[in-house]
Amino acid sequence: MWPVFLVQGRAARARVPKLPEPPGARQGATGDGPPLKLLIVGDSAAAGVGASHQDKALLGQLVSRLSRYYNVTWRLHAQTGDTTATALARLDALAAEHFDIAVTSLGVNDVTGMVGLGRWRQQQTQLRGVLREKFSVDKIVVSGLPPMHAFPALPQPLRWHLGSRATEFDRHLQGDTSADPRAIFVDIRFTSNSELMSHDGFHPGPRVYAKWAELIAKAIQCG
Repeated sequence: MWPVFLVQGRAARARVPKLPEPPGARQGATGDGPPLKLLIVGDSAAAGVGASHQDKALLGQLVSRLSRYYNVTWRLHAQTGDTTATALARLDALAAEHFDIAVTSLGVNDVTGMVGLGRWRQQQTQLRGVLREKFSVDKIVVSGLPPMHAFPALPQPLRWHLGSRATEFDRHLQGDTSADPRAIFVDIRFTSNSELMSHDGFHPGPRVYAKWAELIAKAIQCG
């Protein structure tokens, strides 16, 4: 099936609209209450692709919820196309700084890029280590992988193949983080409704970002 997957993958990349990362501040401070320093690290979903502005993306939705209870200082380090390996390289280039909470969203590009499961798990472990050691993060909220088997932008059987890989990655990520007392896994496979996705059929829409932010905010407050 590999020749089929290769042809379908190239066709999908050519056909799917290339949505930009939304405008809006990627760092700032707002809210009242105890101070909370927040770092978001990830790929195009973390960067908010599929939303018209950062206010409607994961960052804005999460900060809006947390600022009801905290004086939130936030920073977003996310870029379209990032894998766990490239995110690690970006973090390596940053100066050391303390954050109370880090939120990660990585794995989709590792799945589509055919990174091996074992290698990816090692990189995810390394990522959590860097966040703790270099950025003194107290708690890491790890977002799982989305239900790629329901992405309408992907043709069959490629959709089935990538969906199966994403499910496997998600299951192992949940297991690995459950054994980590300073990490919280957030399951984002809460809907397979393609109507809630952006019009490219690959990225979240604002309502998905809102639910995702709600789950993360609850994890932070309860964790």
